[in-house]
Amino acid sequence: MAELEIAIGICAYNEEKNIERSIRSIYEQRTPGIRVREVLVVSSGSTDRTDEIVRGLAEEFDNIVFLPQERREGKNSAINLYLDNKTCDVVVMLNADNLFGDEDSLYHLVSPFFDDDTGMVGGHPVPTNDKGDRVGFATHMLWSMHHNLAMVYPKIGELVAFRDIGTRLPTDQQSDEDLIRMNLEKAGYRCLYAPEAIVLNRGPETEEDFLKQRTRVNIGEVNMKAKYDYDIPSWNKWYLVKAAIGTVRDLGFHPFKMLYAMRLEMRARSEAKRHIGSGDADMNVWDPVETTKRL
Repeated sequence: MAELEIAIGICAYNEEKNIERSIRSIYEQRTPGIRVREVLVVSSGSTDRTDEIVRGLAEEFDNIVFLPQERREGKNSAINLYLDNKTCDVVVMLNADNLFGDEDSLYHLVSPFFDDDTGMVGGHPVPTNDKGDRVGFATHMLWSMHHNLAMVYPKIGELVAFRDIGTRLPTDQQSDEDLIRMNLEKAGYRCLYAPEAIVLNRGPETEEDFLKQRTRVNIGEVNMKAKYDYDIPSWNKWYLVKAAIGTVRDLGFHPFKMLYAMRLEMRARSEAKRHIGSGDADMNVWDPVETTKRL
């Protein structure tokens, strides 16, 4: 079997606290039969030490390609930039504030691409938040729901790999993973979930930040339905019921914390619909959610 070559793209804005750990986690991966040809880092108008750190790492690792943007133009613009500069067809998108959970995660994420019918694969996000407080529990519940839903119908986000078929993203909206997936599915490719491809992330630590993050995610998902009539699995009530059963199994039954988490999500979805209804849905350039930056 021929060696599979991949590119890894990272988008960053003021990620001096996390960017080095994120990049180094790539070079700790075991990937038999897979070669990471290049790691493309887009820093979009960073004003902290992000650019300095990436340049230093580029001296240590000769396959890092640094692509600074003078100003922030949104994540989709950054993704388009590294897609235009990569030199192989299979691309991994790793967030600058995330890192691989173990040394085999990358292999589990990209090994399905040995099959030419595979178009996109999603990883398994695991939050580092404390389950003891309400917001931390809400974050764990959110990602447990994500995992259990993906086991029924692949819900792809946070860590993804995909086959580039020429899709470039509109820079006036978000939902990058869903837009890429939609086009791959239309082209006849399969989209899969890789539960062993662990990625560590940090969820919001305050109710305000949780609502801020979930509202912007839900705006993107509501937009996908409104603009493209594309159904997001996390809005399917039957899938959610199945995912909820798995989530109770994973986390135990905590009725008050679970009710609190559900109410937060309902508020975020309601707010997202309000934004869409008022025409105020241009959130392509996000305000950072600061409490998620302490991985």
